Amino acid sequence: MKSIISTDKAPSAIGTYSQAVKVNNTVYLSGQIPLIPETMEVIEGGFAEQAEQVFKNLVAVCEAAGGEINNMVKVNIFLTDLSNFATVNEVMSRYFVQPYPARAAVEVSRLPKDVAIEIDGILELPSVN
Repeated sequence: MKSIISTDKAPSAIGTYSQAVKVNNTVYLSGQIPLIPETMEVIEGGFAEQAEQVFKNLVAVCEAAGGEINNMVKVNIFLTDLSNFATVNEVMSRYFVQPYPARAAVEVSRLPKDVAIEIDGILELPSVN
C-alpha cells in the first residue's frame, strides 16, 4: 500500500508527480529544485543559495513523511556544472551527520526552470515497535 506525502513547506509539484510516495517505511522523494515554497520562484543568488534551498525543501518533505533528512539512505544529485561539486559537499555537510547516505552526483545538460541543481532520494523511516 502506498501513501502520498505532501506539504506546503516545500514547493508543490509542477507536473504529474507527488512530492513523495511512502510504501511501508520507505519514502521515495521526487526531485527538489531551488524553488521558494511560498512563491514558487527560484531563489535569488548563486549556486550556494540554490543548493541551500534544495536541502531546505528536502528537509520539509522528509519531515512531512514523519522522518528527518538524516533518515535518507540514498541521494541523487543532478548538477548542470560538476565544478559545483565542492559547494554541494559543503552545503550537504550542514544537513547530514555520519553515517552519510549513499550518493550519486551527475552533470546534466539542463534542469527544470534552468536551475543549477536538483536532488531526489530515498528515505527509510525508523521502525516503530
